[in-house]
Amino acid sequence: MDEETNTSTRLRCALLDDYQNAGTGAADWSTLKDRVEVVPFREHLATEDELADALRDFDVVVTLRERVPFPASLLGRLPRLRLLIASGMRNSVIDYEAARANGVTVCGTESSSTPPVELTWALLLGLARGLVTEAGALRDGGPWQSTVGADLHGRRLGLLGLGKIGSRVARVGLAFGMEVTAWSRNLTAERAHEVGARLAATKEELLATSDFVSVHLALSDRTRGLLGAPELALLKPTAYLVNTSRAAIVDQDALLAALHEGRIAGVGVDVFDTEPLPPGHPMRTAPRLLATPHLGYVSRANYERYYGQAVEAIAAYLRGRPVRLLG
Repeated sequence: MDEETNTSTRLRCALLDDYQNAGTGAADWSTLKDRVEVVPFREHLATEDELADALRDFDVVVTLRERVPFPASLLGRLPRLRLLIASGMRNSVIDYEAARANGVTVCGTESSSTPPVELTWALLLGLARGLVTEAGALRDGGPWQSTVGADLHGRRLGLLGLGKIGSRVARVGLAFGMEVTAWSRNLTAERAHEVGARLAATKEELLATSDFVSVHLALSDRTRGLLGAPELALLKPTAYLVNTSRAAIVDQDALLAALHEGRIAGVGVDVFDTEPLPPGHPMRTAPRLLATPHLGYVSRANYERYYGQAVEAIAAYLRGRPVRLLG
């Protein structure tokens, strides 16, 4: 589409999962106001039927990360959709072949690895020092000190994955005076050494010898269910586990069993098999669990990047020169 062929009819653009009503304020949409109507959706659309009904009259959809799948069956039910913009430059839940077949252009945006690094350490420190328990007791008139914090200095941090996020987590661990080990299937000793870490000989060695374990792997057929009941059983009873990567890497049922049976000191998670987490879900009330609602990438700077580049992508599409194409 180019500006000469654009009619006076405004395109309709849906912002999915805009829980905080932040999408329209995180970027300057005024440059598109004469050509695009922006409609935020603050509630998650959980089923394909809900999505098809809500989005059938939209030309553009902006979706955050991999919250909403766009399979062929859904794309075929969205006759007006012409531009799909996903935050980040990798998305495993969009059927790119079906998008092309339905005439849908798919674009991405840049994404910073800084926010998930920072949240990883927020969860790890919150677990280690019992912050939620102690802050809650202070506010509610509970006991004055009821926990004994776990030390970081001199302890071992084990990282499953040493990519962009894992390597930055490693550097923070070193700054705390921790010994850092890492493992993934293709990780080399040389790469680990570059960030001050030691390569663990096996996944099992890393799990059995670490005081804190943090997951930073991409989800794939090789990593799905990587930590099941046998692997979790290797962790020390004094160890802590943090997962800000993908829920399916850690078997959720096995994790809940380990927490309820007291076989692990604590777990911090930001990702779940089902999102948003349904009311009454056992992950909401499990003991020794510090959980956040997938906040890893949710920061002001990242939102400004996502939505600002969404505006750019729409403008570029209208000029007939789409940018940051995916698939």
